[in-house]
Amino acid sequence: MSVRTALRRAPMVGDIPGLRMLQVGDEWDLVRTSAEIGFLALAHLRAIGASIGPVLYDGPNERLYYAIQTGTADRWDNLPVRHLSSNAWLVAPGLELMDDWFGGWCELPDDDTLTDPDILRAALQHPYVADAH
Repeated sequence: MSVRTALRRAPMVGDIPGLRMLQVGDEWDLVRTSAEIGFLALAHLRAIGASIGPVLYDGPNERLYYAIQTGTADRWDNLPVRHLSSNAWLVAPGLELMDDWFGGWCELPDDDTLTDPDILRAALQHPYVADAH
C-alpha cells in the first residue's frame, strides 16, 4: 500500500484536523535525519535522477523522514540517522494539510514508490552531505 493510500485510511491524531497516525514497519520503514542533512541528501537524489519515495519534512523538529523498504536496519550504522520500523508510529499531515509551520510532504508519489535504501545511504555519504554532519 502506498503512503498516500495509507494517509487516506489512517486515523486522525485526537481531534486535530489533518494530522494522521501512520504505522511504520508493515509496508515501509522510515529513515529519520536532521533537516539540514536530509535536504542536502534530497537535493543530491533529485540531481542524479533517483526514484524518490515519500519524504516528510517535520518543521517543528527540523527533521526529514524518508520512506524505504522494510528489512534494512543493518544499513544505517555509522550514519547520522535513525531507522524506524516495527512498533513505530509517525504523526504526519494528511493530504489536506500543508503549511509552512508544520512542514509537509517534499515528495509524495501517487504510487508505491519508495526510496532505494542503498541510493539513500550513498547520498548521505556523499562528501557535500557528509560535511554537514
